[in-house]
Amino acid sequence: MKLSPLFAAAAAATLLLAGPSFAQSTAAPAAKSDTAAPAKATKKMSKARSPESLECSKQADEKGLHGKARKKFRSDCVKNAKAGEKAK
Repeated sequence: MKLSPLFAAAAAATLLLAGPSFAQSTAAPAAKSDTAAPAKATKKMSKARSPESLECSKQADEKGLHGKARKKFRSDCVKNAKAGEKAK
């Protein structure tokens, strides 16, 4: 009769340890189709850059600008380019 308590303890331990492995997640799996909405954009996945932005980047490269100076130059350059475009 010593086998019965040992079996009960083994069964209880199995249920406790196996529970998390059988748990279902709350999120549904994503559907794989061509019509699915694209994932949220991250810093690495940014939207397409405007021609003004690309031209200002080239100018900043030619001047060898980096860091804050490059960021300020590009910001001013893009603003000026778009303002000039609106004036036409």
